[in-house]
Amino acid sequence: MSGPVIFKIVVVVLLAIILISLASGLVFLIRDKGKSERTVKSLTLRIVLSIALFVLLFIGFAAGLIKPHGINPSAPPETLP
Repeated sequence: MSGPVIFKIVVVVLLAIILISLASGLVFLIRDKGKSERTVKSLTLRIVLSIALFVLLFIGFAAGLIKPHGINPSAPPETLP
């Protein structure tokens, strides 16, 4: 596999872990009724993972592994008269 493909897989896996952490925080909140610290730990983990994902995306953009594109990248650019 090439570098950009592996990078995209890592991003998707990190997003899945973030969603799992968010869901576990909700489950802990409902089950524990705010009497334990599991909810706080789960949501703290989610925040740390989200920041790590943001940094990873920034590094991937700087390294050229991902490239931004417009809403309609196939449209030709407009020329000024």
